[in-house]
Amino acid sequence: MAHHLSFDLHVLTARLDRAADRILRAEYNVSYRRFLALTLVGELGASTQRALADALGVTEPSVSRMTGVLAAEGLLDVQPDPGGGRRRRLSLTDKGKQLVASVQQGLEERLAALVAHSGVPYEDYAKHTAQLLATFDQAERERAK
Repeated sequence: MAHHLSFDLHVLTARLDRAADRILRAEYNVSYRRFLALTLVGELGASTQRALADALGVTEPSVSRMTGVLAAEGLLDVQPDPGGGRRRRLSLTDKGKQLVASVQQGLEERLAALVAHSGVPYEDYAKHTAQLLATFDQAERERAK
């Protein structure tokens, strides 16, 4: 049973990622990966390219290219680190903040509708998801010790 649940979770995650990417490209002209990068910078404090690369699980050159595109689109501000060196400090522009807020609201509304259509009460879904995320966070903290 656990094996099938694990596979189902993988399939669900992949389908949600694809659906989000499709929606974001069509309605906001941004990929899901770039939206995640903006969210990590804006809400989770990934304020350097190194931190963002670590959070996304990609290389720093890959993040450098991505942040260049996001900066060119006016969504991300990339500045030299005040401490010197080659590090770059990242922050959202006002346009980037507006995009992240708009996308989050749009995706939340779509997810709520999908969950409601499935017959699962949204409050239950939200509560169980929060419990699951807290468990993952705890396991990661214990692994880091």
